[in-house]
Amino acid sequence: MILGICSTLAVTNQLANTIAMSMGLIFVLTSSMVTISLMRKFTPPRIRLAINMIVIATYTMAVDIFLQAKFPVISSALGPYVGLIITNCIILGRAEAFAIHNNPILAFLDALGVGVGYAISLIIIAIIREAFGFGTILNIPVMGENWTNWNIMVLAPGAFFMLAGYIWFLRLITKCEKREGCR
Repeated sequence: MILGICSTLAVTNQLANTIAMSMGLIFVLTSSMVTISLMRKFTPPRIRLAINMIVIATYTMAVDIFLQAKFPVISSALGPYVGLIITNCIILGRAEAFAIHNNPILAFLDALGVGVGYAISLIIIAIIREAFGFGTILNIPVMGENWTNWNIMVLAPGAFFMLAGYIWFLRLITKCEKREGCR
Protein backbone atom coordinates (compact mmCIF):
# COMPACT_ATOMS: atom_id res chain seq x y z
CA MET A 1 0.00 0.00 0.00
CA ILE A 2 2.86 2.41 0.62
CA LEU A 3 5.38 1.19 -1.95
CA GLY A 4 7.37 4.15 -3.21
CA ILE A 5 5.61 6.71 -1.03
CA CYS A 6 8.96 7.90 0.37
CA SER A 7 8.77 11.09 -1.68
CA THR A 8 5.90 12.09 0.60
CA LEU A 9 8.50 13.37 3.01
CA ALA A 10 10.26 15.42 0.38
CA VAL A 11 7.65 17.13 -1.74
CA THR A 12 4.26 17.23 -0.03
CA ASN A 13 4.66 20.37 2.04
CA GLN A 14 3.50 22.48 -0.93
CA LEU A 15 0.89 21.45 -3.47
CA ALA A 16 2.66 22.97 -6.51
CA ASN A 17 5.76 20.86 -5.85
CA THR A 18 3.64 17.77 -5.30
CA ILE A 19 1.79 18.25 -8.59
CA ALA A 20 5.07 18.69 -10.48
CA MET A 21 6.59 15.60 -8.88
CA SER A 22 3.43 13.57 -9.49
CA MET A 23 3.27 14.54 -13.16
CA GLY A 24 6.97 13.73 -13.53
CA LEU A 25 6.47 10.35 -11.91
CA ILE A 26 3.46 9.55 -14.11
CA PHE A 27 5.46 10.46 -17.23
CA VAL A 28 8.46 8.37 -16.18
CA LEU A 29 6.27 5.46 -15.09
CA THR A 30 4.16 5.29 -18.25
CA SER A 31 7.03 5.95 -20.66
CA SER A 32 9.32 3.46 -18.95
CA MET A 33 6.71 0.73 -18.79
CA VAL A 34 5.86 1.06 -22.49
CA THR A 35 9.57 1.02 -23.42
CA ILE A 36 10.33 -1.94 -21.14
CA SER A 37 7.32 -3.81 -22.49
CA LEU A 38 8.46 -3.19 -26.06
CA MET A 39 11.96 -4.47 -25.21
CA ARG A 40 10.86 -7.43 -23.06
CA LYS A 41 11.42 -10.11 -25.71
CA PHE A 42 14.85 -8.78 -26.67
CA THR A 43 16.34 -8.20 -23.22
CA PRO A 44 18.37 -11.10 -21.80
CA PRO A 45 17.22 -11.96 -18.24
CA ARG A 46 20.67 -11.56 -16.70
CA ILE A 47 20.93 -7.88 -17.74
CA ARG A 48 17.22 -7.01 -17.58
CA LEU A 49 17.48 -5.09 -14.31
CA ALA A 50 20.36 -2.94 -15.59
CA ILE A 51 18.53 -2.21 -18.83
CA ASN A 52 15.36 -1.31 -16.93
CA MET A 53 17.31 1.10 -14.71
CA ILE A 54 18.86 2.76 -17.78
CA VAL A 55 15.43 3.22 -19.36
CA ILE A 56 13.99 4.66 -16.14
CA ALA A 57 17.03 6.94 -15.65
CA THR A 58 16.73 8.27 -19.21
CA TYR A 59 13.11 9.32 -18.74
CA THR A 60 13.85 10.72 -15.28
CA MET A 61 16.65 12.89 -16.66
CA ALA A 62 14.26 14.13 -19.39
CA VAL A 63 11.81 15.23 -16.66
CA ASP A 64 14.59 16.93 -14.71
CA ILE A 65 15.82 18.81 -17.78
CA PHE A 66 12.26 19.81 -18.71
CA LEU A 67 11.60 21.20 -15.22
CA GLN A 68 14.89 23.11 -15.23
CA ALA A 69 14.07 24.65 -18.61
CA LYS A 70 10.37 25.41 -18.21
CA PHE A 71 9.78 25.64 -14.44
CA PRO A 72 13.05 26.72 -12.81
CA VAL A 73 11.41 27.76 -9.51
CA ILE A 74 9.76 24.37 -9.06
CA SER A 75 12.91 22.61 -10.24
CA SER A 76 14.89 24.49 -7.61
CA ALA A 77 12.33 23.67 -4.91
CA LEU A 78 12.36 19.97 -5.79
CA GLY A 79 16.14 19.93 -5.98
CA PRO A 80 17.58 16.41 -6.00
CA TYR A 81 14.23 14.71 -5.43
CA VAL A 82 13.36 14.54 -9.13
CA GLY A 83 16.49 12.45 -9.71
CA LEU A 84 15.30 10.07 -7.00
CA ILE A 85 12.43 9.02 -9.26
CA ILE A 86 15.00 6.62 -10.71
CA THR A 87 15.08 4.69 -7.45
CA ASN A 88 11.35 4.84 -6.74
CA CYS A 89 10.16 1.35 -5.83
CA ILE A 90 6.90 1.78 -7.72
CA ILE A 91 8.61 2.12 -11.08
CA LEU A 92 10.98 -0.80 -10.83
CA GLY A 93 8.31 -2.87 -9.10
CA ARG A 94 5.81 -2.34 -11.91
CA ALA A 95 8.51 -3.06 -14.50
CA GLU A 96 9.32 -6.40 -12.90
CA ALA A 97 5.78 -7.36 -11.95
CA PHE A 98 3.85 -6.22 -15.01
CA ALA A 99 5.63 -4.55 -17.95
CA ILE A 100 7.99 -7.45 -18.70
CA HIS A 101 5.03 -9.85 -18.93
CA ASN A 102 2.50 -7.78 -20.88
CA ASN A 103 2.07 -5.87 -24.12
CA PRO A 104 2.74 -2.10 -24.29
CA ILE A 105 -0.93 -1.08 -24.15
CA LEU A 106 -1.59 -3.03 -20.96
CA ALA A 107 1.73 -1.82 -19.52
CA PHE A 108 0.74 1.78 -20.26
CA LEU A 109 -2.72 1.40 -18.70
CA ASP A 110 -1.30 -0.30 -15.61
CA ALA A 111 1.36 2.40 -15.22
CA LEU A 112 -1.19 5.17 -15.70
CA GLY A 113 -3.49 3.70 -13.07
CA VAL A 114 -0.67 3.24 -10.56
CA GLY A 115 0.72 6.71 -11.31
CA VAL A 116 -2.63 8.46 -10.94
CA GLY A 117 -3.35 6.61 -7.70
CA TYR A 118 0.06 7.62 -6.38
CA ALA A 119 -0.52 11.23 -7.43
CA ILE A 120 -3.95 11.37 -5.76
CA SER A 121 -2.45 10.12 -2.50
CA LEU A 122 0.37 12.68 -2.59
CA ILE A 123 -1.98 15.52 -3.53
CA ILE A 124 -4.36 14.77 -0.65
CA ILE A 125 -1.46 14.78 1.80
CA ALA A 126 0.00 17.96 0.25
CA ILE A 127 -3.28 19.89 0.47
CA ILE A 128 -3.58 19.14 4.18
CA ARG A 129 0.10 19.81 4.93
CA GLU A 130 0.18 23.12 3.03
CA ALA A 131 -3.11 24.29 4.53
CA PHE A 132 -2.07 23.57 8.12
CA GLY A 133 1.62 24.40 7.68
CA PHE A 134 1.40 27.61 5.65
CA GLY A 135 -2.30 28.51 5.83
CA THR A 136 -2.44 28.41 2.02
CA ILE A 137 -3.19 26.13 -0.89
CA LEU A 138 -1.19 26.98 -4.01
CA ASN A 139 -0.15 30.16 -2.15
CA ILE A 140 -3.78 31.26 -1.82
CA PRO A 141 -4.71 31.97 1.83
CA VAL A 142 -7.35 29.53 3.06
CA MET A 143 -7.13 29.55 6.86
CA GLY A 144 -8.05 33.12 7.76
CA GLU A 145 -6.26 35.96 9.54
CA ASN A 146 -6.16 34.42 13.00
CA TRP A 147 -4.68 31.15 11.84
CA THR A 148 -1.41 30.08 13.47
CA ASN A 149 0.66 27.90 11.16
CA TRP A 150 1.54 24.45 12.43
CA ASN A 151 5.26 24.43 11.71
CA ILE A 152 5.50 20.68 12.20
CA MET A 153 3.35 20.19 9.09
CA VAL A 154 6.05 21.60 6.79
CA LEU A 155 8.78 19.45 8.34
CA ALA A 156 9.47 15.73 7.84
CA PRO A 157 7.58 14.69 11.01
CA GLY A 158 4.46 16.32 9.58
CA ALA A 159 4.77 14.11 6.53
CA PHE A 160 5.09 11.04 8.75
CA PHE A 161 2.00 12.03 10.73
CA MET A 162 -0.02 12.74 7.60
CA LEU A 163 1.08 9.50 5.95
CA ALA A 164 0.16 7.52 9.07
CA GLY A 165 -3.22 9.27 9.25
CA TYR A 166 -3.86 8.69 5.56
CA ILE A 167 -3.07 4.97 5.84
CA TRP A 168 -5.21 4.68 8.96
CA PHE A 169 -8.12 6.39 7.17
CA LEU A 170 -7.83 4.12 4.11
CA ARG A 171 -7.72 1.02 6.29
CA LEU A 172 -10.74 2.25 8.25
CA ILE A 173 -12.71 2.70 5.02
CA THR A 174 -11.67 -0.77 3.83
CA LYS A 175 -12.76 -2.37 7.10
CA CYS A 176 -16.09 -0.52 6.99
CA GLU A 177 -16.75 -1.67 3.41
CA LYS A 178 -16.03 -5.29 4.35
CA ARG A 179 -18.49 -5.08 7.27
CA GLU A 180 -21.12 -3.51 5.02
CA GLY A 181 -21.03 -0.08 6.54
CA CYS A 182 -19.74 1.56 9.70
CA ARG A 183 -21.83 3.47 12.16
